[in-house]
Amino acid sequence: MDEFDLLVEAYRMRASSSATSRMSVLLDLDRRRDPRVVPFLLNVLADSQETATVRIYVLKQLRNARGLVTPASRPEVANAAGNALVEPGDAELRIQAALTLGAFTDVDGVVSRLGAVCLSGHESVDLRYAAFTSLERAGTTPECIALLHQISADETLGLLARNVLAAWHIE
Repeated sequence: MDEFDLLVEAYRMRASSSATSRMSVLLDLDRRRDPRVVPFLLNVLADSQETATVRIYVLKQLRNARGLVTPASRPEVANAAGNALVEPGDAELRIQAALTLGAFTDVDGVVSRLGAVCLSGHESVDLRYAAFTSLERAGTTPECIALLHQISADETLGLLARNVLAAWHIE
């Protein structure tokens, strides 16, 4: 067993411990720069039995990780965050998933997922706004521009979309 395996075992042994206790192990894992860290974090994120606090922490680690998420793992991370975005339940988890996706707008399917949330009138304003700010990070891609044009007719986010389009000098 190497250090990574020992930390994973420590995490699993703390299943009934506090979220803070498990997050301290995740922080130690993040420092390892081991290629097995991201797949482990994705398993934690996908675990619906895990607390929202821990899953939010994982989303933030994946979003802010410098060098942890490799180009090859970006689609898998984006997919996992996208799944958390549409998962019913904890509102803050979904908001953090939307914010995480802002770092992955270059991955196929992310812009359309964010756009769908922005255009969904039954979602909370907070979630829609988080998705909008992440969508904006895609920049002047044809898909993003088309979505912003659609959003510009929205009662809640329309003015924001029109302002972004104007700032980009797009009619």
